[in-house]
Amino acid sequence: MAFQSVTRATPLTAFRTATLPVDARHPAVSRRTDLSRAFAPDLTLSIHKNLAATESEWCRFEQVAECTPFQTFEWLSLWQRHVGLREGVVPAIAVGRFADGNTAFILPLAVEPHRSARRLCWLGQELCDYNAPLLARDFSQRVTPDRFLAIWRELRERMQADPELRHDWIEFEKMPQTVGAQINPFTCLNVMPNANSAHITLLGDDWETFYWTARSSATRRRDRAKRKRMSEFGEIRFVTAAGSGDVRQTLDVLWEQKKRIFARRGIADIFSRPGYREFFADFASNPNTRHLAHVSRVQVGATCAAANFGIVFGDCYYHVLSSYCDGELTRYGPGTLHLRDLLAHAIKRGLRRFDFTIGDEQYKLEWSSLRLKLYDHSTAANWRGWPLSFLSIARRWAKRFVKQTPLVWHLVCRARSLIGPF
Repeated sequence: MAFQSVTRATPLTAFRTATLPVDARHPAVSRRTDLSRAFAPDLTLSIHKNLAATESEWCRFEQVAECTPFQTFEWLSLWQRHVGLREGVVPAIAVGRFADGNTAFILPLAVEPHRSARRLCWLGQELCDYNAPLLARDFSQRVTPDRFLAIWRELRERMQADPELRHDWIEFEKMPQTVGAQINPFTCLNVMPNANSAHITLLGDDWETFYWTARSSATRRRDRAKRKRMSEFGEIRFVTAAGSGDVRQTLDVLWEQKKRIFARRGIADIFSRPGYREFFADFASNPNTRHLAHVSRVQVGATCAAANFGIVFGDCYYHVLSSYCDGELTRYGPGTLHLRDLLAHAIKRGLRRFDFTIGDEQYKLEWSSLRLKLYDHSTAANWRGWPLSFLSIARRWAKRFVKQTPLVWHLVCRARSLIGPF
């Protein structure tokens, strides 16, 4: 395929961007491979189409595994309830166990109908900012890349033997280069870079020190001047939504603000799709999940000037969705003010990282200290999947070229704002 520019991801430690490839012939790599072969007995593998069958083990494992909040049972079970069932998605949850019975990994996969074909992808793939496995903390020490690829081949064969899980092509996207401190084993597949990266900043012990270190004196002066002008429209308050009613009202504002932002930029409103808004509202207000969600807004007088939906997981704040109002207040950067308040809120809660998640927007680059590479993978499983896989690779190659070429990206954004989504 002319467009199949594939690569093997290189290792990364604690979210640092790797630049040098690993030589498999290096003595250290050989020793690690030999150790892993000796240390890791064969894994057993099971596949579940019913999420409830895995709930107990999954919830227990996510407390000790390396994963992101987008792979938690709470997130994905609600997604399946509100979105997946509507779209005919069949979960394919693969659970690997070591010989001692301990869970080695959980792969939250799914088979989706796609016109006349069926696609294997990550469960909830589109609404997850990161798609990855849940891994035991010693997984990479006990399982070599070759062993993982053998497990992956076995898993694919078993899914193809099941009529409900049979698929025509595979399309994985937004796979982080690392899962926690470990290399993501799915980057051992033939992968291509995603059009975007993700960005993370390491937080300090107090907001003032962090802010003075992260922003120049000129930027801080502009921030103060804009806040002063904004205060002329009313008292400025940072509000964390409390109670289901307040959460849902704040999210309703967020959706409307997002809708207008998308319309101005000529972007299709994905949150207008059936089940999407209900999913976020349920996650943020459900007694079983609301401890993970953080919904907030910046109030200027009686106006909600900006709103956000975030997730607190482990020692990290995940900045998932944000919006801001239009009108005169927009001139003074309510979204920027809200972001500062969120960073201060995360520091006050004792969190150590603030994850801006996927996207290379300028404000993320200005605040972040770490970049996380993301990868995609697409391949055909049979002849019906070849054209779809080819189109997927071509589309991703074109999207990356456009986004990585500033002049072309600027022209595409201008055209899209004039004529609407392509």
